[in-house]
Amino acid sequence: MSTLNIIEIMKLLPHRYPMLLVDRVLEIEPGKRIVGLKNVSANEQFFQGHFPGAPVMPGVLIVEAMAQCAAVLFLRELPDRDKKLFLFGGVDKARFRKPVVPGDQLILECEMLQRRTSTVRMKGTAKVDGAIVAEAEMLSVMTDRPE
Repeated sequence: MSTLNIIEIMKLLPHRYPMLLVDRVLEIEPGKRIVGLKNVSANEQFFQGHFPGAPVMPGVLIVEAMAQCAAVLFLRELPDRDKKLFLFGGVDKARFRKPVVPGDQLILECEMLQRRTSTVRMKGTAKVDGAIVAEAEMLSVMTDRPE
């Protein structure tokens, strides 16, 4: 198992502020599972409109954070990763159990369910203080990056 800091994550993911939603990788089992961390700050851009006076992290961004974490798992193994993108192919069984608010620390756990040549199906779980706040099955499709 290994860890990655934000600089190492940025070398793997094409996302940048405000769409980079993984701050640290805590555990990696190559090809199998990954655990990442997202510190949810009151300064997040989306809190301005979601919702004024009662900030809640949008569920779709929690799913995006899980997907980014999963992408790190597979991009690490690709020698030509600079030429590839992982895109959403689908989301199934998404459930949102508790609101995520400023000051929370999201722990993103993703486990591989199925891998094919250009697709990966993952199960993602997001937790705050040990309690599940969201979960989903995600399908990612690997494509060539436009030149």
